[in-house]
Amino acid sequence: MKIIACGGVATIVAPQTYFTGRVLQTPIIEKESPARLRATLVSFEPGARTHWHTHPLGQTLYVTAGAGLAQSWGGAVQEIRAGDVVSFAPGEKHWHGAGRKTAMTHIAMQEALDGVHADWLEQVSDEQYGG
Repeated sequence: MKIIACGGVATIVAPQTYFTGRVLQTPIIEKESPARLRATLVSFEPGARTHWHTHPLGQTLYVTAGAGLAQSWGGAVQEIRAGDVVSFAPGEKHWHGAGRKTAMTHIAMQEALDGVHADWLEQVSDEQYGG
């Protein structure tokens, strides 16, 4: 058994390379090979969001607080709220983040394929974010 005490892992400001706006990330777990799981608590301030991206083995989000938005390439922007579970298929191009006026926090869970958890793409434009 391994217990990581509350406060034992630092929260970081997410890099603008992959996010628009202020986003905080707190690692929950990243298993070493042969396991592949990574889980992160991600908190988005209003208006903040990921860039477009994909995951080689898909991604699941569990929204823990607030309300936000998510979109798959070619689809409509969808509202997501605390208690919602959002699942993206392997290779599905998507983004997710806070609402325009609401903060949102989720746990992001994905597995790595050959050490890759995500493939980051272009920014979500203000027009795309606006729906």
